Amino acid sequence: MATTKSSATGKTFTPPVRPAEASSEGATGENDALQLLKADHEEVATMFEEYADSEDDVEKEELAQNICAALSVHAQIEEEIFYPAAREVLEADELELVNEADVEHATIRELVSQIEASDATDEHFDAMIKVLGEYVKHHVREEESELFPRLEASELDRQAVGNALAARKAELLLE
Repeated sequence: MATTKSSATGKTFTPPVRPAEASSEGATGENDALQLLKADHEEVATMFEEYADSEDDVEKEELAQNICAALSVHAQIEEEIFYPAAREVLEADELELVNEADVEHATIRELVSQIEASDATDEHFDAMIKVLGEYVKHHVREEESELFPRLEASELDRQAVGNALAARKAELLLE
């Protein structure tokens, strides 16, 4: 069922599916795809909270940069690896969840771009971070409550996808 997909970077990825005889217990390991993505979600949520609590412009700019970098890497690994893998195992009527996630990523990328082009002295800086946080919270809520449960019930090899996500994330963090 899995087919090779090309990403925007030209790399190809063949989404793995869980072998029929594999137990679902193996999907809870260290590199479980869903757990890795949830950890990213929690990390970014913490950064948004720290930003909201900060009153120092220098600290705000640093947190904003960290938020934008984390979101950029997270979106890239989802788009290159996770979403193609999800598309391979989801039913046709469930693919709209991935399509919506793609559109949400485009909106988030646009806000990230605007934030990266400004600084804490911009009168809209705090507003941009707040709106970005709201978009991210909505995106995470949909992924974790709608998409992830469907993938938990699918044939997705969460360990193999998780390994690919972790490797690509490490690669991107070195760039």
